[in-house]
Amino acid sequence: MKIYFLLLALVAGTHSALAQKAAPETEAVKQTVNAFFDGMRRGDSTLVRRTLAPGAVFHGIGSKPGQPPALQTESITSFLKAVGTPHPEMWDERVQFERVLLDANLASVWAPYEFYLGNKFSHCGYDSFQLVKLADGWKIAHIIDTRRKEKCK
Repeated sequence: MKIYFLLLALVAGTHSALAQKAAPETEAVKQTVNAFFDGMRRGDSTLVRRTLAPGAVFHGIGSKPGQPPALQTESITSFLKAVGTPHPEMWDERVQFERVLLDANLASVWAPYEFYLGNKFSHCGYDSFQLVKLADGWKIAHIIDTRRKEKCK
């Protein structure tokens, strides 16, 4: 019986130590994602660029009425140019961190969002981020999202 309690204590202690180590990394991952969206809100393409890993890829899954969903690859260069070009309305993507998963230098973020142009609702969906921890911190390697105007949270 003593062995059982000893094993239970070891497992609980290991889980606690892993959870304590993961919390700062989880916050660092969230900080990178938040910096990405802060850059969008400010129209600051330099801030957005700093959050991206070399070779980052953006995808979107969308469909037009009467057409099947399609996977669209978005140009990072075009996106950064659009962010940095003055526009009349602030691009305000509001995310909630539903799930952040970590393993070593890889993180996955699952986040429902609502997108506003200024104060006007535009669309919603889910963002899925894949981040990597490089020498200078957590960087976004891949973003894929869904987009719709109905059935939003």
